[in-house]
Amino acid sequence: MNDTILIKPPASLKQIEARSQNLDFGMASDPRTGALLAALAASKPGGRFLELGTGTGIGTAWLLSGMDASSTLISVDIRPEFQAVAKQVHGHDSRLTLVIEDGIHFLHNQQPQSFDLVFADAMPGKYESLDEALSLVNPGGFYVIDDMLPQPNWPEGHDAKAAALIDRLSCEPAFQIAPLSWSSGIILLVRHPQPALTTPSSADCI
Repeated sequence: MNDTILIKPPASLKQIEARSQNLDFGMASDPRTGALLAALAASKPGGRFLELGTGTGIGTAWLLSGMDASSTLISVDIRPEFQAVAKQVHGHDSRLTLVIEDGIHFLHNQQPQSFDLVFADAMPGKYESLDEALSLVNPGGFYVIDDMLPQPNWPEGHDAKAAALIDRLSCEPAFQIAPLSWSSGIILLVRHPQPALTTPSSADCI
């Protein structure tokens, strides 16, 4: 199966990618990651979604493509020059709210269990303020991160940080984990609707 042939990109993607190249923005989501985000968004009619790290709006485009008319998406970034592309392309979409704010500050001002999907595509919510990001996920909701396989732009020592994060997420008793060695490396967590019947072994969780 050639998964890339089966993927149908959002209509806005080419425009965003062209503008991203002009800005020398090199941190866009892989199309397979995008297709997964769209499918997860489609599974939550009337859902409330959060993206941490708008960038130029590529992940935003995939999420919007899967959302129904009654769903909403908040996308947060600290770089207005990048988020401006998302605003130009998606600003007409009333389902989308773009926020220029430090992601850590944003996370600390949200209500627990208030989102059906959190896509953490930036340091905040992933390597920083992880507990706050996880606390926002509704029962049955998703927490998604990508770029967990070695990437050419990783700075020295980042591989150890990524491994530590994976270990940490595998020991979250409130979530079911699905690690995917696919695309750029995906970790998908789903919050249990009720306390899990089993918990990770304490020998594996330090």
